[in-house]
Amino acid sequence: MNYDLIYPGNADQFLDDLCDRVEKGMDEGLLPVEVFRDDKVFKAEMERIFTRTWVFVAHVSEIPNKGDYVLRRLGLDKVIVTRDDSGEINVMLNHCRHRGTEICQHDKGNTRTFKCPYHGWVYRNNGDWAGAPHSQDAYGGALDKKEWGLLRAAKVEQLHGFIFASLSQDVPTLREHLGGAVWMMDAIFGLHPDGMKVLKEPERFVVKADWKSGAENFSGDAYHVSTAHLSAALSEFIPGVNQVSSMASGYDFGNGNSFIGHALPELIAPMFEFWGYPKEYRDQFDLSNLDETQIEMLKTVPPTIGTLFPNFSFLRFPQPAVPGEMPIPFTSIRMWQPIAPGVMELWNYELEYAFLPQEFHDKAYLAGQFGFGSGGIFEQDDTAVWEGIAKAASSPWNRAHGTQLHYQQKRGGADPDWKGPGEYHPSIYGEYCQEQFWRRWLREMKNKKPASTGGCNQ
Repeated sequence: MNYDLIYPGNADQFLDDLCDRVEKGMDEGLLPVEVFRDDKVFKAEMERIFTRTWVFVAHVSEIPNKGDYVLRRLGLDKVIVTRDDSGEINVMLNHCRHRGTEICQHDKGNTRTFKCPYHGWVYRNNGDWAGAPHSQDAYGGALDKKEWGLLRAAKVEQLHGFIFASLSQDVPTLREHLGGAVWMMDAIFGLHPDGMKVLKEPERFVVKADWKSGAENFSGDAYHVSTAHLSAALSEFIPGVNQVSSMASGYDFGNGNSFIGHALPELIAPMFEFWGYPKEYRDQFDLSNLDETQIEMLKTVPPTIGTLFPNFSFLRFPQPAVPGEMPIPFTSIRMWQPIAPGVMELWNYELEYAFLPQEFHDKAYLAGQFGFGSGGIFEQDDTAVWEGIAKAASSPWNRAHGTQLHYQQKRGGADPDWKGPGEYHPSIYGEYCQEQFWRRWLREMKNKKPASTGGCNQ
């Protein structure tokens, strides 16, 4: 059935009907294909998801000093993330309050003020209005520094150095929002008091695929590896990679927050507890804040891939820095930045524990680039197939037919003896994590109430 013809120009009716079909479809293991590329869906996502939830914008290691800033993205908006003169972190909309033009043109830097290139309005690095040319003649004196300051995110919080922002006043705290997923973030990023640091500026490249394709894939899809990434096995870059899905498990924390784990000691070698960090470094990990279940998980089935809704994904896997060498773990954060319907900008951050030597940092970065840089062997595989999904979503034939995609893998069920938060599934097959991602998406899309952003320039 062609729903484009039934609801021409009526976005609300179309979205209401689509949400009903997604909800009914999830109950049957089906998903309408047009969710992956549609003008009305994309506009609603920007308004109903990215203005109302917590979104990752930067890491504290990128702005270590007072006056440091980076230019980042929050949905479609460019935002300036600063450490101001008092050491506080701010997330501000990159648009002048006078006539609206962009005030910051550089990806990063250090400054006490930002000056608009149009009329010269000046803002402090905390967003306050600081002055304007001829202010006495033009305005009769100074303007209210808060009222006419840059718009600022309603809430800004950190978790293990990751800076998240929300435009809505109504969101719970970041930890409350993430729930059981904080337990997993503690196990991944909380192993040393010095924390982690970003190794280089995030790599960015445009992919003609929907942002949700990346987020959903990292939430729970290991099934694709034996087909999409077979070249890694055939080339002997990573022998046996086509078998990893049979040794993958799922950690589902609900609300679209989930992780894949791999039995690395069994898949590769016994020494690959804790992702395969060398023993001399592993001995320096501080496990005192972890519980017994977290420690056992890191020894046997450590989390290797995951997604925090909506568009933050994690990847840590042992991989050779140079073909033929012993694999070493690398850590990547993936941001699936929406650009347009069926188009995203993929941001790839590589991080590592700050206490590790520079030689290890360099090798880990190289390992990550070999696999998941813009020209990486896995990256080329993934982005190519995701682009096909966006094409399917805009296919006149598919839309006329009312095509629904298949989410009906058999499920083995959760482990009843699991002692951690959420659910642990010994097998990744079942698409239960992907289903939770879509149910969270559905809940947000059905909520038409605008975000409460009042006072976010104060």
